Formats: sequence, C-alpha cells, structure tokens
Amino acid sequence: MTVKFRSNLLPEGALIEYVPSGAYVKVSAVDPVTREEVSIVGDPRSGAKRLSLEAVKKLEFVLRRKQSQKEGAARGQSPVTRGKRSETPSGWDL
Repeated sequence: MTVKFRSNLLPEGALIEYVPSGAYVKVSAVDPVTREEVSIVGDPRSGAKRLSLEAVKKLEFVLRRKQSQKEGAARGQSPVTRGKRSETPSGWDL
C-alpha cells in the first residue's frame, strides 16, 4: 500500500510505503524530488497515520540536516566530524 503525504518541507509530498514483517511493519518515506529515502519500523497497531507521520518527520529531519550542511559548505564552514578523537590511541584502538 502506497500513500502520498504532504508537509510544509515537502511541497511535492512524500511517498509512504508499508511492508508488514511478522509482528512489525516497515514504513518507508521517499521525497520524489530529491529521491531521499528513510525508513522506520513500528507496531502495526499504532495505525497507518501515526506511522506515516513518524516516517515523514524523520524524512524532514534528514532533509533539514542535508540542507544545513550544504549551507555551511557554501559559507566555508567545515562539516562536523563525529567520533574523531584528538588524543593518541591506546593499545585497544590498534
């Protein structure tokens, strides 16, 4: 089942797909313009509307993050790197 869902950040809407898998359902949200895709896994008893909203919220988060990274790169800011330590590695890190 595929449903079209609209939000403020997604003027063209988002495509929502539900894939049941046992006791859970995988919900994918795709932005048709950027072709960015995210997915969540939830309880089917939550209802299609709630699962759709959660998937679209995650898609909007990803799109906002990518947009802010592009704006930061345009201003000459370096991207934030995670997990990089400045100290010397210990024997466990080798």
